[in-house]
Amino acid sequence: MKILVTGGAGFIGSAVVRHIVENTKDSVVNVDKLTYAGNLESLATVSENERYAFEQVDICDRAELDRVFSLHQPDVVMHLAAESHVDRSIDGPAAFIETNIIGTYNLLEAARQYWNSLDIDKKAAFRFHHISTDEVYGDLEGTTDLFTEETSYEPSSPYSASKASSDHLVRAWLRTYGLPTIVTNCSNNYGPYHFPEKLIPLMILNALDGKALPVYGDGMQIRDWLFVEDHARALYKVATEGEIGETYNIGGHNEKANIEVVKTICALLEELVPTKPEGVAQYRDLITYVKDRPGHDVRYAIDASKIERELGWKPEETFESGIRKTVMWYLDNKAWWSRVLDGSYSRERLGTN
Repeated sequence: MKILVTGGAGFIGSAVVRHIVENTKDSVVNVDKLTYAGNLESLATVSENERYAFEQVDICDRAELDRVFSLHQPDVVMHLAAESHVDRSIDGPAAFIETNIIGTYNLLEAARQYWNSLDIDKKAAFRFHHISTDEVYGDLEGTTDLFTEETSYEPSSPYSASKASSDHLVRAWLRTYGLPTIVTNCSNNYGPYHFPEKLIPLMILNALDGKALPVYGDGMQIRDWLFVEDHARALYKVATEGEIGETYNIGGHNEKANIEVVKTICALLEELVPTKPEGVAQYRDLITYVKDRPGHDVRYAIDASKIERELGWKPEETFESGIRKTVMWYLDNKAWWSRVLDGSYSRERLGTN
């Protein structure tokens, strides 16, 4: 089977590509524009494999998408290409509208044209798997509820609104045109190869440098944390075994307040890197509370019982095991993140506008 993965050089996308190449017999075509968050070094372990191919293509470029479909003839599309950082969407929403909505539309149309050209058997086997976020559901503040596949959409940020729009497009292409689509919505991912603007890698790298650890508001915003390699396993299972027209929520069963996450990282660094930067007595002394970002949702939490019940997936990593693996990966892979930081991102705070 040949799987076309959009955004395969990104954080989650590269985990999916590595998982497929290293653990299955399937082939992968990685379609990625290589924006600031796309990094082919994250695929170094599979880049020479004969079952891996790379196409540097923007999903907003319909002609190039048509060429890729015609050339590679995929059996499955896994659509992960997206602008994904909430703070960046506050500073510059246009890129999120362009990539997440217009890009998804272009990909759907290219996939539909290709799908319509297939013979009956290949047409019946084709799948378009759209990967989305739990942020489309909005905020669970003041409740003990969990997001289910039936939760109504109430996106709060330009990012989550753009992802909600793309989810609706994907479902409409099934309803209107019969394109065989599946949607997944996941909780916060973390793990190796995570771009340093996100909370966990930012805290690790700032602490190692003796820099402030900026925590929004009171730090009590709650997220459900999902180890990225667990997510990659789930996505492959949905793409290959999921039911057409269904939505599957994927979560880690690890609700943690942001401040708890930061303090856990500090405690791990105390153990693993006891020699601190000059002037730092304890890593947790670097925690600095900063003004909250606009429209900040207080709590997300996913009910992932459907995917466990119907497809037999559940996370293998606890938060404690996953965060230890993550911190150790950053300690062992300075060459990777040093080259990332040599580029356009310098750990500045975004999303204050």
